[in-house]
Amino acid sequence: MPSRGAVRLAAVAASVWAVCLAAVHAPEITGALATVLWCCALGAVAIAARTRRRTRRGRLAAAVIVLALAGSAAAASHVAFAQPPRAALEDPRFGGGRAITVSLEATGKIERRSDGLLAFDARTVSITAGDETRHLAVDITVAVELADVDDIARLDVGARVTARGVLQPAWPGERAAARILASRGIEIVRAPQDALATAAALRSGLVSAVAGLPGDGAGLVPGLAVGDTTAVSSDLDAAMKASSLSHLTAVSGANCAIVVGIAVVLAALLGAGRRVRVACGLAALAGFVLLVTPEPSVVRAAVMAAIAMLGLVLGRPSSGLAILAVAVVVVLVGDPWLAPSLGFALSVTATASLLLFARPLADGLTRVLPRALALALAVPLAAQLACGPLLILITPDVPLAGVLANLLAAPAAPVATIVGLAACLAAPLPAVQSGLAAIAWLPASWIAGTARTVSALPGATATWIEGWAGAVILALVGAALGIVIGLGRGRSRARERVRWMALLALATVVGIVAGSSALAGVAGRWTLPSQWSILACDVGQGDAVLVRSAGAIALIDTGPDPKALDACLARAGIVHIDLLVLTHFDADHVGGLEAVAGRVGTVLHGPPGDGDDAILGALEGGGADLLAADTGATGALGDARWHVLWPQAASRAFPPGNDASVVLEIRGGAVPAVLLLGDLSASPQRAIAASGLLARSYAVVKVAHHGSADQHAALYRAVQPSIGLITVGSGNDYGHPRAEVLAELDALGARIARTDRDGMVAVWSVGDEAALWRERGGVGRGG
Repeated sequence: MPSRGAVRLAAVAASVWAVCLAAVHAPEITGALATVLWCCALGAVAIAARTRRRTRRGRLAAAVIVLALAGSAAAASHVAFAQPPRAALEDPRFGGGRAITVSLEATGKIERRSDGLLAFDARTVSITAGDETRHLAVDITVAVELADVDDIARLDVGARVTARGVLQPAWPGERAAARILASRGIEIVRAPQDALATAAALRSGLVSAVAGLPGDGAGLVPGLAVGDTTAVSSDLDAAMKASSLSHLTAVSGANCAIVVGIAVVLAALLGAGRRVRVACGLAALAGFVLLVTPEPSVVRAAVMAAIAMLGLVLGRPSSGLAILAVAVVVVLVGDPWLAPSLGFALSVTATASLLLFARPLADGLTRVLPRALALALAVPLAAQLACGPLLILITPDVPLAGVLANLLAAPAAPVATIVGLAACLAAPLPAVQSGLAAIAWLPASWIAGTARTVSALPGATATWIEGWAGAVILALVGAALGIVIGLGRGRSRARERVRWMALLALATVVGIVAGSSALAGVAGRWTLPSQWSILACDVGQGDAVLVRSAGAIALIDTGPDPKALDACLARAGIVHIDLLVLTHFDADHVGGLEAVAGRVGTVLHGPPGDGDDAILGALEGGGADLLAADTGATGALGDARWHVLWPQAASRAFPPGNDASVVLEIRGGAVPAVLLLGDLSASPQRAIAASGLLARSYAVVKVAHHGSADQHAALYRAVQPSIGLITVGSGNDYGHPRAEVLAELDALGARIARTDRDGMVAVWSVGDEAALWRERGGVGRGG
């Protein structure tokens, strides 16, 4: 159990954290807030000083109040003093899409985002818009295309650069006061200097040293050693996250402990005294933070280590929870914008879980496991139970095999970290660096293999409830599991009652999760009509429609989210896509492409816009054949035939985008005649209606643009659909589908199926009729 002093300090940390959250989200009130808090702190000190006969408990309570008020006041003051230059970026002369030029210095890692852009944190030196230049020192985030950087090799932490583009507002609570999209490029004015240049050279040297090594282990070595994940492939990164191993490449407390421990041991072997050993440890820690760049987890761990070593110098060692609490206060006062950072919260939560729960869990596990194995399992189990609810806020999946993966990776991680760090520092000796890199590659490859193997296991992850509701429920489940394992059996009836209630709650949740996972996977096929020919996936605000004939599969668009599409494909038992139709390249139609990467035979696509060739290139690289869609193109899908009715080749009237969407007709081969209208507006619909290409009737018409109001009603009257299929997201911001569209379909006698209310929708032929199945409805037939 933590000491009372540690609990009091934890209360102080929680108070400071809460005030920081309020301050960074409402910076306009921080001046008044800081003043009030300072007055309250001084008042509390005065009251405590005048109350001489207070008991020890009362004095401690007064100290907690004073510390909480003072820490909160200091953090609010920091935000208040930083607000004027941050507010200057809201000047209309710099915003509104105006072209600006920013002189800045890179302060964070240069990383590739999921959209392909490079992004990094920076601090401005000056901002120029037109003839006006203002000198401001403000944190911002920069995003840029790789091709728009004039010398990418010199872009690193500490580089002075000039970025040209447009300024965009940041999200509330972010450290960055704004974001700049450097659409007009970045010019490197000066490479990193002095110590920053050395650190950059060491990091890039390690990446180069492992570049010639085979497999996933090569890219993982820099991540494990210094947190550089630039060489980690996207699929390995996904596997690491799915198996709960991504924390190994996020430099944190374990890395800091290794570095400090090595420095202290070496100093002790040389006969150094306690103060010298601590000084060596602090120096090594400072150098390590400089090498890996100060990420939230690194800052928290470094401050904790520094406070712990200071306690050793003063001869006042403290409990881990007390050190963590003091570290949180110090870090938040120095950087209040870490308060809403999920990375910082995960770092603190993981550390606290190990300090509080690892031992009780280990004691509970020893009832059924050997002591050594119980200890090894307790550490990742404690971290996963505590961090799981926070991770749900990022992605609604629970890695059921995460503890197993961490258990398998645990022996290899410190070896890869220590040897990889040694290889990084051995840059002046290329032969030695290459040898050490090769040694580090072995445990790194083991970790990569563990990640891929575990993430590929059936049931490795379970889909969970999204948002805060899911986080709260998972926290309760984690608490129940902790009680079952750690509480143990006792003679107390109340204790046994608590254990049985926790067991009952766990059994209920396990049953629900297992059933949901089964329905989302193999067993899900049993809940779909086996004879479906057309299947509209419920992927939110986007399109993803499957068509099947004689075992051949076509997928028309991929929706906005790979996870949603992957769940639909898994439930339908789809492994390979014979024909992928990309009607156009908006995110709600191509955002889910990751789910079908390497699984596509032919891609039939609409005209690409700027930057869309990269999407097609990736598909072609995965083995797909590319086919541009033009009016009159046709082909086979099993026993059915598909025909392209739109777009017109090289049309200037309808450039790439919604109005140049591929319009497809599929009929025959037991597929009900279906017309898929993409995201066309009324104007191109009018052109198609006048073209003479449309049949007199269709069993199914996929309504254009999710049922927007911009429709040509005469087209729908001309094709007389039996079923109006609307792929649309629940609660979307566009008001789709519009009431007038629904009224038009209803007037035509069409049955309306919409994925926002009906979930998945299936259609198939029964004689001359089309049968319709709704996931949240039933089966019906119509002409």
